[in-house]
Amino acid sequence: MDQIDKEKLPHHIAIIMDGNGRWAKQRLSNRISGHIKGVDAVRDTVTSCRELGIKILTLFAFSVENWKRPKEEVMALMKLLKEYLVKEADEMLRNDIRLRAIGRIDDLPRDVQETLFQTMKKTERCGGMILNMALSYGGRSEILHAVQSILSDVQRGILKPEEITFQRFSEALWTRGMPDPDLLIRTSGEFRISNFLLWQIAYTELYVTETLWPDFNRRELVKAILDYQTRERRFGMTSEQLNGVEK
Repeated sequence: MDQIDKEKLPHHIAIIMDGNGRWAKQRLSNRISGHIKGVDAVRDTVTSCRELGIKILTLFAFSVENWKRPKEEVMALMKLLKEYLVKEADEMLRNDIRLRAIGRIDDLPRDVQETLFQTMKKTERCGGMILNMALSYGGRSEILHAVQSILSDVQRGILKPEEITFQRFSEALWTRGMPDPDLLIRTSGEFRISNFLLWQIAYTELYVTETLWPDFNRRELVKAILDYQTRERRFGMTSEQLNGVEK
């Protein structure tokens, strides 16, 4: 970790946690064992981000498409989510971590919703880091929801069409109030966005690792951050403009 430049840390890291099933298959085990091991990787990653000084960590925990999986697997994932929230609530408080959630939260089982809201309420005054969990989340669903919300405001006369700006649209998203991710990490070697934060990652740096999520740890996180720190983020400008040497 000594190699990391603390002045150039990504403010917001987002992670597509992929590979639990393959991890289990390689060990001739069932998929649920991979998800159980994946919870350990979540715990390690959250702790590492907090220690490094990352301000926002967004984890793609459960997508809208994941509801299509076998019922047994979905039920196991919901059980693991609830157990994680219960077990980690006090740890979040000790580490000054605030829990937030984005997605179609109403899709979750009632008991999971209640536990989620209780943990969010319990940690709402924490200011060291935000742990943002994407649950029953889909980027297209989020954008559609934002469009519907804005159209409703226009129809009610609250908003004029010419007042619809990038900023106004961002405020209608589930991630309102949070800056866009600086770094998006995807595990398991797949080069797909998988319907994750489609609006927010327009200028996000992408990092793909072959490591399966259950094997992702502090060392892998540091490798991703070090790679990020070699990038030049130009946002459409030239290197000369960024360095104040415009020609």
